[in-house]
Amino acid sequence: MHIHFIGIGGISMSALAQICINKGYSVSGSDAQSSNITEKLEKLGANIYIGHREDNISDNIDLAVYTAAVKSDNEELVACKKKNIKTLERATFLGELMKDYENAIAIAGTHGKTSTTSMTSLLFTYAHKDPTILVGGNLSEINGNVRIGNSENFITEACEYVDSFLKFYPNIGVVLNVDEDHLDYFSGIDDIKKSFNNFGKLIPNDGYFIINGDDENTFDITKDVKANIIKYGRNDDNDMIIKNVSFDHMGCGIFSLSFNNEDLGVFSLSIPGLHNIYNATAAISCALVSGIDIDNIRENISKYKGVERRFQKKGEVNGAIIIDDYAHHPTEVKATLAATKNICKGNLYCIFQPHTYTRTRTLLNEFASSFNDATKVIITDIYAAREKDDGSIHSKDLVNKLKENGINAIYMSNFDDISSYILKNINENDIVLTVGAGNVYLIGEKILKDAN
Repeated sequence: MHIHFIGIGGISMSALAQICINKGYSVSGSDAQSSNITEKLEKLGANIYIGHREDNISDNIDLAVYTAAVKSDNEELVACKKKNIKTLERATFLGELMKDYENAIAIAGTHGKTSTTSMTSLLFTYAHKDPTILVGGNLSEINGNVRIGNSENFITEACEYVDSFLKFYPNIGVVLNVDEDHLDYFSGIDDIKKSFNNFGKLIPNDGYFIINGDDENTFDITKDVKANIIKYGRNDDNDMIIKNVSFDHMGCGIFSLSFNNEDLGVFSLSIPGLHNIYNATAAISCALVSGIDIDNIRENISKYKGVERRFQKKGEVNGAIIIDDYAHHPTEVKATLAATKNICKGNLYCIFQPHTYTRTRTLLNEFASSFNDATKVIITDIYAAREKDDGSIHSKDLVNKLKENGINAIYMSNFDDISSYILKNINENDIVLTVGAGNVYLIGEKILKDAN
């Protein structure tokens, strides 16, 4: 069978392509530009086209898989319809793959999916459970974003955008949190909660629905869910209770857990922040209900060092540390800055690149109250991603809101100018944090390069 991937260079699409290559399918695909990902796929045997063109669709293609970002007038998608080639959206195709696994774990939530999926993946890998893994970032322990296993265990992220995760077939479903986001698709928080509730309803009677019981927006998402429900958090009414929280000198969490009144002992993390204690608890819960020994879990959760673009140390300049983080929602930004402040002994510079016009406009007030822990905030231009600028919002609007809240904020568009500003102002013990889901990480790399 010949499968063609339209947008094969994406983090999820490339992982699916690798799984298909491993299963013996003939794989081809196209992407707007070449990358390390497309080059890797070529080495594995995929036929890669740069640019989306009608000519890329040959008559011997049996199935074409496309991402939600591919528009209906895409040349390749149109060509498939002309040739009567079957097409499937990425999430639908992933859902079909999940049917082959007895223990399919789908990790959802507005924030923390990649980190939690990575933690869960390593707990299964170190326990010799030989999982197949799809993660939305590069995890060094598996040399990328995909691992091909030969067991009944399948672990993947599950995104709520355009209800993608409703096409999945999980035995274990996780909801880390529920927040207002993707408001270019959802009408508001009630619509989002309904979507997460429908996700829970996908899980069979003998499966598990593991949710953050401290998040007030999860209170309604268990209605009519048939699976076993496990709530985790710091509140006493949860099933998995987080207790005795403390942090080491690097801001990494130390905490104890009890499950249904049974003491599970103390756990130590190698990543900072309270939010990661919650993420780790979700991962621990997945491993525990899958039969992994608690002592094995305790030992291996501490080995997780993070994933690329999630609180990733990029280097040091004159005693100041450069860190990059993927946070692009107000809740994520606030959590990342809080974790950074715990370890910062000097000034904390936050360089933020807003992600999408819709998110920036609809959550402007929330963003404006998310930067209180920063000494200085630099806002650069909005990263458009899938959207076009309609002129209704600008990064300067966020800067003005921040100033109204007493935050020391400036707008700078040019990455060269930002690098020069940082190098002129930073001192020993300062931290420079680049934040956003676009290409803001390039600023940190430029600062390091310009310093030499």
